[in-house]
Parts: sequence; C-alpha cells; structure tokens
Amino acid sequence: MKLFVFFLAWAMALLASSFASAAVVERTFKVQNKTIKRLCNERVIVTVNGTFPGPKINVREGDTVIVHLLNEGPYNITIHWHGVFQLFSAWADGPEYVTQCTISPGTKYTYKFNVTQQEGTLWWHAHASVLRATVHGAFIIHPRSGQFPFPKPFKQVPIILGDWYDANVVDVETQALASGGPPNVSNAFTINGLPGDLFNCSRTQTFKMKVKQGKTYMLRMINAALNNHLFFKIANHTFTVVALDAAYTDHYITEIIVIAPGQTIDALFTANQPLGSYYMAASPYSIGVPVIDNTTTRGIVVYDYAPPPSSSKPLMPTLPPINDTATAHKFYSNITGKVGAPHWVPVPAKVDEHMFITIGLNLDTCDPKNATNATCQGPSGQRFSSSMNNESFVIPKGRGFSMLEAFFKNVSGVYTADFPNNPPVMFDFTNPNISFNPNLLFAPKSTKSKKLKFNSTVEIVFQNTAIVGVQNHPIHIHGFSFHVLAQGFGNFNSTVDSTKFNLVNPQLRNTIAVPVGGWAVIRFQANNPGVWFVHCHVEDHVPWGLDMAFEVENGPTSSTSLPPPPVDLPKCYEGDLRVQHHQFRFFF
Repeated sequence: MKLFVFFLAWAMALLASSFASAAVVERTFKVQNKTIKRLCNERVIVTVNGTFPGPKINVREGDTVIVHLLNEGPYNITIHWHGVFQLFSAWADGPEYVTQCTISPGTKYTYKFNVTQQEGTLWWHAHASVLRATVHGAFIIHPRSGQFPFPKPFKQVPIILGDWYDANVVDVETQALASGGPPNVSNAFTINGLPGDLFNCSRTQTFKMKVKQGKTYMLRMINAALNNHLFFKIANHTFTVVALDAAYTDHYITEIIVIAPGQTIDALFTANQPLGSYYMAASPYSIGVPVIDNTTTRGIVVYDYAPPPSSSKPLMPTLPPINDTATAHKFYSNITGKVGAPHWVPVPAKVDEHMFITIGLNLDTCDPKNATNATCQGPSGQRFSSSMNNESFVIPKGRGFSMLEAFFKNVSGVYTADFPNNPPVMFDFTNPNISFNPNLLFAPKSTKSKKLKFNSTVEIVFQNTAIVGVQNHPIHIHGFSFHVLAQGFGNFNSTVDSTKFNLVNPQLRNTIAVPVGGWAVIRFQANNPGVWFVHCHVEDHVPWGLDMAFEVENGPTSSTSLPPPPVDLPKCYEGDLRVQHHQFRFFF
C-alpha cells in the first residue's frame, strides 16, 4: 500500500510539474528604424525594439508563444520563426505572400503558435525582401524537463553570425533586381552584430566572451548572413557538436564549425587552455560566386584573471581558404543524429512520393526598357534567374490572397498545384561544359506547389546543376524537419548512391547545404496541413526563383486540419515595399 501511495504521489508530482512547465510566452515586437554606427559610418537600419540583433526569445518545449508585431517602420514586413514546426498553425509561419500578406507600415499582427516536439537553437527573422539582414534574433527552446542529454553547460551563449552592408540593404536589392545582375556584397561579417577589430573604427565593436577556466559553455550558433556559408573557429580550442537545427546529434568533436545560411548549431567548448585571450573568427566558404565578401570577423574569448587583450595580443586561429570544399563537406556530412534522444524521430520506412528536384541558376531575358544602356548585368547581357525542376518561382504578390488563404478558401488564380516530380529532361547536370538547351537556360516563370497527402512520406533528391555555374545551395523547408539520408558530388546515381543511405541515425535538419556540384537526399513525413515554402536560403536566389511550395492536404478530422485564419490576418494590398508617406493606422 505504501508503495502504491509513493508511486501515486510521484506520478501526481510529475503531472503537476509537466503542467507547470507549460507557459504562455508573450512579447511585443516594435519594428522601427534605428541609427547605428558601423565601419565609421552612421546608417539607418530596420530593427525590432531598437536592437541589432533583435531580442532573444526563450521558451520551453510545450510553451505557447504570442508575439504582437507593431510595424512602426517604413517597409512592409513579416516574421518567420525559422525551424519552428508550426503544427496546425501555418498562419504564423510568416513568408510573405505564401502564408500571409505583409504587415504594412502603421498596422499590426499577432503571431500565436505552440512550440512542440523540438528543443534547441532556432531563430526568427524577417521574411519580406532582404529585411532579415538586420531584423533577426535567437529563438531558444529549452528542455521542458530542464535536462539535456549531456552534462548541463556552465553557461549558454548565443553566437549570431551575420553581415553588414554599408548602405541601405533594401536599396542594394532593388538596384540589383533592376539591373538583372548580382547585388553588391556585404562590407563585413559580424558576430552578434559587431564586425570586430580588423575593420576601421571597430576596435570597440568587437564581441567579447568572458569565460572561467575549466568551465564548459554551449554556443548557440546561428548563421543569419544573407548569402554566405561561414567557417568558424576559436584559437586552440575544440568544439563538441551536440545539436543541429534543434535536433540532438551524436557528439561530434571538431576544431572547426561550418554553418550554412539559415542553419543553427549547438556546440560545447571547454575553456581548458592557459589563462589568456583567444580570438574567435569567421570567414566565408564560397564556390562559384563571382564577387564575394572575403573578409574575416572576429571576437575575443577572454579568460577570467587573464591579462587584458590590449596588453597581450590574443591568439588567432587559422581559417580555411574560401574554396575549401573538402573541409565544408566533411563537417556537413559526418554528423549523425542521436537515436533515442528527446524528440528523435525514426526514418519513415515506406515512401509514398519520390521526387527528383534540380536546383540551380538560370537566365531570364533582358527587357531593354528596364535595363541600363539597353543591357542587363547578368551573364551574356541577360538577367540572373534560378529554378527548381526548371520552374522559376514568382512570389504571388498582388493576387489578392496569400497562397495559404487560397488553399484554405479554395481560391484559384493565386498558384497552381502542378509542380513536377522530375525535371523536364535528364542531362549531365553537373557538367559545365555541355551545351544547354535554351529551354533549360531560360526557365519559365511560374508559381507552383506540389500537392501532398496528409501523413504521406516524401523522399527528395536535390540535384545541383551547372547551367549557370555551380554553388552550394542551402535548401530550407518550412514546417518540417527532414532526415538527411546521404549527400555527395556529381550526378546522383540511384543504383549506386541509394546503397549509401543512412536509415539508422541520419541528421535531422530543416536546412540542407546541397554540395556544390552535387546532390543530397532527404525524407520526411507530411504531417502538417497547409502551404509550406521551400527555398534556397541564399537571399539573392529567392527573388530569382529558386523556390517552390508544398501543399499538404488536411487530415481526416478537424484536429488534423488547418484551422481558420486569425481575425487580424493582414489583407493583401497593391503597392511597393517602401512606403514613403503613410499614416499610422494602429494601435490601440
């Protein structure tokens, strides 16, 4: 009897603890202009609550998040909660004209969603135009139990790697889209918004991390840079990677971290070196990009009781060359998922949909009326474009509804659900020396989704192409994490390469860096109804068309179906991104 009472009390306490740990996390985001000084110059940037990077949100798995966004800035905007599943809350996902129309200046919208079945480091960012360059922040999901599947670190430190444009970043994009050429590159990379002491006027704008000798720290790393993969090192220290994209991994010990745009990494490092100061540094990994910001940002790890960095120069790590694909691929491909960890999901065995999706750059014809000197600044005097399966995606702006509204209300004319499972022709995808069919070189413009049945399992081969050069494309799928079964170089060969599939402990990701001149195979279960954006997280490639969407059908019950939209969902209006003269129409 006493044993029964003990277990009953234990069960009740556990239940009470479970309920107590679930909370409502409510925040207000004010989007507003802010003047800050970087690289010797003052610039006006768009921020949330006047901070750059924006405010960190801490939640626990199971919490409900409510964010009231008030747009006091000059541009239309949306916010995406990158990597959050948004189970049955697609209205809060955020990509402009995909799940919602934009929040115009002087208006507001409340994002509400539950955080479930995941824990680790994610992030939030603007998902309209290029505003995420300065509108972003960390989104940390702590274990509901308070326990990690490894010893609790002494301290957790967000490390947001970004970039800085010594110009108005919206104007940079606007000029590039008008010319048809690539946009101007960033002027510096940043660590937590600071460029570091290699740049003019930046000695005091260097991130410093104080550590205690012998203590272990968790770096919650985010690559918020618009276009660049980044190498990251701390002099004389090693890392233990414990999670990728908010999914636990087997421990992976490494001297270097490689992180693609949009990805997140949780990495432990122990301050086990002699008292002193050590630089942390990041530099780009890039292949096939004609113009690149090849600079290095750095911060300083300072041990307690060490001489100040000004009295003895910190040790500097040696970073790889910009084109070190071998180092990047080793990191991207060698990490495995942690079977049995919290929220681990086994690989689905039965595949219902097989897709083979080519990804890469294309050209679009130059309209002399809109070009400088009657030519465009892309290759051969044309405009840069990009595509998936030879379909170059057009964001459905100005069509009256977002794609998700059209899905929910069964409205035609916004998009079509006929994205192809395969490219129109098979060819030597990664051979840059073959003569390409003009129909492949100039991919048609369209707004297409692929329809998926609820709970179906999808396997996708992402195949890089060399039609207009080869690059490493980080492909992000909204609404899901997926297993990375394999990745490699050259053309995918199903007979040979399917034998390499890891069906036991693959990585779980929401953003996969498809190798330069290569391929990657992923698999996921479409258990979340709605319209979910799929796109390259190199920001330049999004307006060029390296996108598509999944339309996941509703499940058999109301609880497995997309609920109605919130009453304050923004309406679609015609108009430009920049609003020069407006009256604030909110707030209370």
